[in-house]
Amino acid sequence: MSVRLPTTRRFTFSYLLDFTNLDVVTSAPRNEFSITLVRHGESNWNELRLVQGQNDTAQLTARGKEQAYEVAQSLREPGFDHLLSSDLNRAAETASIIGATLGLTPESDALLRERCFGTLEGGPFESLTGDVTGVTDHVLVDPDSRPPGGESFRDVVARAGLFIERVKVLWPSQRLLVVTHGGTIRALRVHWSRTPLEGMTWDRVVNASVWTLDAHASM
Repeated sequence: MSVRLPTTRRFTFSYLLDFTNLDVVTSAPRNEFSITLVRHGESNWNELRLVQGQNDTAQLTARGKEQAYEVAQSLREPGFDHLLSSDLNRAAETASIIGATLGLTPESDALLRERCFGTLEGGPFESLTGDVTGVTDHVLVDPDSRPPGGESFRDVVARAGLFIERVKVLWPSQRLLVVTHGGTIRALRVHWSRTPLEGMTWDRVVNASVWTLDAHASM
């Protein structure tokens, strides 16, 4: 079933917190560049434990919509200049709910999509084994592993880097709120901190969790 979402502005391209434990998210000083990351709310494919990736079939569950509303309430205080979102439905719908609460119009950006899992998308989550993800025992051991027809984590980090460098040029002293996906949040964080990929800890990124990048966190 198709779902109509509010219109978003789209870019064209040529080429840590869990909100349930949080009253208000704090932020960087007003004139300092920062990015606050939010993972989308629970989708029906999360509930069914299906591999989502860049497949755009999944929609938010009732719980996912409630998560989006609740995290929006925790984000009222900082005051953001721009709201950006992955163009995949589950993130775009989350961003629409957050934007309605905060008075911001989501701006859609394809660079913020989840990692592509190729032929595994739509299949059981258990198919994401270490040989295709590069992750073993919550550690990234091979950033160049990739599922058939999909992306490696190194690919996603490169894409995340393009996003960060572009928005730093566009809005060098503004605060950005970004709604995206678990794998993309990991990629944005590792690019920002310049952490070596091999051996990085594979943090758990739950639905509607909040992560902050600011000038003091980068190297």
